[in-house]
Amino acid sequence: MKKIVCEKPKQFKMVEAERSVPQEGEALIRVQRIGICGTDIHAYGGNQPFFTYPRVLGHELSGIIESIPDNASGLRVGDQVSIIPYMECGECIACKNGKPNCCTNMKVKGVHIDGGMSEWMTVPADHLVKTEGLTLDQSAMIEPLSIGAHAVRRAAIQKGEYALVIGAGPIGLGVMAFAKNQGAKVIAMDVNNERLAFAREWANIDETVNVLEQPLEKLAELTNGEMPTVVFDATGNAKSMTDAFNYPAHGGKLIFVGLVKTDITFHDPDFHAKELTLMGSRNATREDFQYVVNALNEGLVDLRKYITHRTHFDHMIEQFEGWLNPEAKVIKAIVEL
Repeated sequence: MKKIVCEKPKQFKMVEAERSVPQEGEALIRVQRIGICGTDIHAYGGNQPFFTYPRVLGHELSGIIESIPDNASGLRVGDQVSIIPYMECGECIACKNGKPNCCTNMKVKGVHIDGGMSEWMTVPADHLVKTEGLTLDQSAMIEPLSIGAHAVRRAAIQKGEYALVIGAGPIGLGVMAFAKNQGAKVIAMDVNNERLAFAREWANIDETVNVLEQPLEKLAELTNGEMPTVVFDATGNAKSMTDAFNYPAHGGKLIFVGLVKTDITFHDPDFHAKELTLMGSRNATREDFQYVVNALNEGLVDLRKYITHRTHFDHMIEQFEGWLNPEAKVIKAIVEL
């Protein structure tokens, strides 16, 4: 089979390899779609935490089951599936407490271990989600959307409260859509007015704020001086994440959806004065995947404009650099096999 290896920062190589052979409990998947996300871009650029080279990237995946053992979900050969790429140990304190998404020994396909940028891959049968009724494109986008869904679930949003989402990229857009679905008044913040306009249209959000144009004053104006009670930062930018402590209301919550390879600091007197709740949001669970499947089936999320660029697997290497150019205006790129 063919697979694409990121041999070192800024170097992809197409190689021939033996087709993956399923081990006990694993299914063989013929990969059909691969989404490109910020994790892949950071890995390619050499600044992705928890990463070693060489590595086969790819964790936003959909495909067709080629072989599968008997399983509790009733999945069969020929079924179309989305792949849960988080390989948890099942035995640590997080796993035992129903939080496999933050397993102490987490291995994410495409990050810690090889992912799905290949023609075939093996996956534990219990990490597959049947996506009957959805397209292959939709099935591959369940993973990135589930990241936003998980963050929103962590926040326990109440209907009518103001939720600020910083970062109008693919993950932030998902946060906006699901926060809106939970009844929040959603405000998007970004440095790019085109992305803010897209967020307003695509996620049906209520307001937008350009972070370069007096954001504190604008947020106070939009919230009647109270500030947002929930703030999500989905930028993966250290300065943005540091500044985000300024935005929540007293008694509010700040949820970091993106991550950076550095320290984040805050001014403790302000943090305590506001009695803020600070949360990290990592990966997603099967519950989040199923929530996104239902949302897509119900037409609550429209991916036609969300996926802006695509190419065939054989041409991905030559296209990838171009997707990194801001002038390309990529929201989400997808690779077809």
